[in-house]
Amino acid sequence: MEEGYILSLDEGTTSARAIVWDKSSRLLGIGQFEFPQYYPKPGWVEHNPKEIWDSQVRAWKLALERANISPRDIKAIGVTNQRETTIIWNKFTGEPEYNAIVWQCRRTAEIVDWLKREYGDEITKKTGLIPDSYFSGPKIKWLLDNVPGLREKARKGEILFGTIDSYLIWRLTNGKAHVIDYSNASRTMIFNIHKLAWDQDILEILGIPEEILPEPRPSSDKDTYGYTDPNVFGAEVPITGDAGDQQAALFGQACFQEGMVKNTYGTGNFILVNTGKRAVGSKKGLLTTIAWGLSKNDIYYALEGSIFITGAAVQWLRDNMEFIKDAAETESIVSMINSNEGVYFVPAFVGLGAPYWDQYARGLIIGLTRSTRKEHIVRAVLESIAYQTRDVIEVMEKDMNVPITELRVDGGAARNNWLMQFQADILGKKVIRPIIFETTALGAAYLAGLAINYWESIEEIAKLWRVDKIFEPKMSEVEREKLYKGWKLAVERSFSWAKLINL
Repeated sequence: MEEGYILSLDEGTTSARAIVWDKSSRLLGIGQFEFPQYYPKPGWVEHNPKEIWDSQVRAWKLALERANISPRDIKAIGVTNQRETTIIWNKFTGEPEYNAIVWQCRRTAEIVDWLKREYGDEITKKTGLIPDSYFSGPKIKWLLDNVPGLREKARKGEILFGTIDSYLIWRLTNGKAHVIDYSNASRTMIFNIHKLAWDQDILEILGIPEEILPEPRPSSDKDTYGYTDPNVFGAEVPITGDAGDQQAALFGQACFQEGMVKNTYGTGNFILVNTGKRAVGSKKGLLTTIAWGLSKNDIYYALEGSIFITGAAVQWLRDNMEFIKDAAETESIVSMINSNEGVYFVPAFVGLGAPYWDQYARGLIIGLTRSTRKEHIVRAVLESIAYQTRDVIEVMEKDMNVPITELRVDGGAARNNWLMQFQADILGKKVIRPIIFETTALGAAYLAGLAINYWESIEEIAKLWRVDKIFEPKMSEVEREKLYKGWKLAVERSFSWAKLINL
């Protein structure tokens, strides 16, 4: 076949990106635009779907321009996305019925308390997930219950639900494709990951009509999800790849073998270990999720530790505290001091994810003294990213019953050499950074390309993965455990805070 290029659309929590790739996994052009975050109440987080779409359109146009190619040169498109974020839109006009409720949003805490109490074990057994406000199902219920007239519109067949990938594909195809891949579906808390179908019992519990839900499909779809509308994209191009951002990153990191682990340092940290064809249940607070489906009969699973706030805490330093002007400054700032001087930062802005799962936890800074400076707080923020990663890796090893010897890393904060060295030190394990950082977008491209034989096999893809730098642990075990003990004590003090003060 004519070679051409693959385009990946990477719609994250704070920005929309688009990247053009060639057959050698070279990045030929990238476009990226941030979009606003909305916080209507404490613990609530929303996005405007129109702003997401507009940012994504601008991103792909810029990526194509920088690659000096036209839409006709694109052979396939892969989509990857912030996962649990929930949109309901009008089936006929495409107009959103409400803002997108972001995965970080805590407004469904009371619904989740009820679900945990009445149906927790059943939900976990079927979906692999621990009931939490993080997931889409409770958000859908909240929207149907609280947006005036929405449930009536659902009854009349006038609305559609989707995660961000579903929404983008629907818009790209001008309403012809209402689909979701297995990895994104597995994050809704209404999808049976063993039967690969929407779970009728959970839908009934939440009062969600199946008619508004997208069709679940493999993550690499040889039959295609649909074709872009030329009036929207500029050419008719097959959309053949789709995966949640963290599963796409696992794929982009070439973690194709059981036991391989990656950590993406983004708005949050998301650590996944490939468990192969087995859906491994967790006894330690991790999530069992679908990694990807290469066909309806070729499904891979993963264990995941979801950490809600990591890079978002650095953004908080920049935007709220004005301690920094750019995230890159943190590396030089923390290099100015030799220790944290007992200062710890727990970034529980929207509760705590794995392995604690406390939606009422709130953030804190502890250990302040008269000598504490800005540098100590910046360092404490960076350290919290590494501590939370260790929290997850430790329970992951227990669930898998095998030691993890190395961690593949990607995402924006993985560029920070100080943080990566501290990560290796606090883990006591090798941290391996690849040459290509955009592994989420690359994973989506690989999934799309496999479907059209642009790349013929995962073995071919694995050979394209290259190491940039390996960080070996240098810290003494005594120092490592002393620092980590302080972290665990700080975390305990954040538990249930919102409930204790009745927020």
